[in-house]
Amino acid sequence: MSTPKADLVVVAAGASSRMGGHDKITASIGGRPLLDWTIGRFAVLRQIEQIVVVAQPDRVDEFRAATWMPSRVVVVPGGHRRQESVAAGVSELQRRGVDRDTVVLVHDGARPAVDPALITAVIDAAATHGAAIPVLPVGETLKRVDSGVVRETVDRTGLGFAQTPQGVQLGVLQDAYVRFPPDGPQTFTDEASLLEACTIPVRVVPGHVDNIKVTVPADLPRAASILLGGPRVGYGEDSHPFGPGEPLALGGIEIAGAPRLSGHSDGDVVLHAVAGALLGAAGLPDLGRLFPADARTPTGIASVELLSEVTSRVTSAGFSPTLVDVTIVGSRPRLEARVDEIRARLAELVGVGVDQVNVKASTGNLFGMEGAGRGISARAIATLEPARS
Repeated sequence: MSTPKADLVVVAAGASSRMGGHDKITASIGGRPLLDWTIGRFAVLRQIEQIVVVAQPDRVDEFRAATWMPSRVVVVPGGHRRQESVAAGVSELQRRGVDRDTVVLVHDGARPAVDPALITAVIDAAATHGAAIPVLPVGETLKRVDSGVVRETVDRTGLGFAQTPQGVQLGVLQDAYVRFPPDGPQTFTDEASLLEACTIPVRVVPGHVDNIKVTVPADLPRAASILLGGPRVGYGEDSHPFGPGEPLALGGIEIAGAPRLSGHSDGDVVLHAVAGALLGAAGLPDLGRLFPADARTPTGIASVELLSEVTSRVTSAGFSPTLVDVTIVGSRPRLEARVDEIRARLAELVGVGVDQVNVKASTGNLFGMEGAGRGISARAIATLEPARS
């Protein structure tokens, strides 16, 4: 049996009224707008075909021009109420010839941490049963409160928190719109409540505790913690032969009397390896893509500048370095007396304590280019943790 496909409507037309004047849709999480995270959760799935983002009318051009917005995404203006915004997205899908049996997913733009397995479960259930939503059971005791006084304890049996994405076959949704037009007097808080009013059964799939909706400022750190995860590890390595001239640039210091390493930059293999490890841990493009060995990168550029830019990008992506471990391999020059200096310089450049940097030197045991004294290589491991507000 083939996996059912689905189209997606992302509702991002809210006013962020409870965010204390901040815009939650473009709030930065790990250097990426929140909405970028949300779209990305769906865009990587093969089941998702068309994606429509519904924005406030005065922000449509902004989102269309955003560099982070995937080219496949269509942005349309929304309405005054959520149901009108959803209908605008559905109308765009209809204009594109979506079949009545196609599952349409409707997802809150402010839910950036939705799990791909949950998305797939909703698609499967909606394709089979016509409509489906994720529901998270209520785990706390419920109280009915009036005028600041508890009036009764509410039985939580059978109660749950509705989440998105909510999935419904287009034909089912069209039939519901005939009975309750989106611009009519009735207001529905989600697609499930509309279908309930039409006595259309809605299948429930288990929700996920991490599928939070960012509503108030305190939700942003929690979303960041979920999305960025725990410690991350990256590996980098570099190797350069000796070239003409001196001094040798290695680990951010200069060693007079030792030949310079050949390369488009100053050839500092230690800083290149550390930069590669940091970029890898942060999931950012590699050093060669950031600084191509052509006219776009100045010839002979100091690797200190490259590493400075890399650490800035890692920080902007929402991470803090916690450990750097480097092994330098080369039979010349002898580095025993310079290891501590390199270690201190690396700590300064990466922005960590000296006790968070480890540097080891090996002669290469007469093996390969390094052992024969024709060049130097370096290998580095770096760990990162999500930066905390």
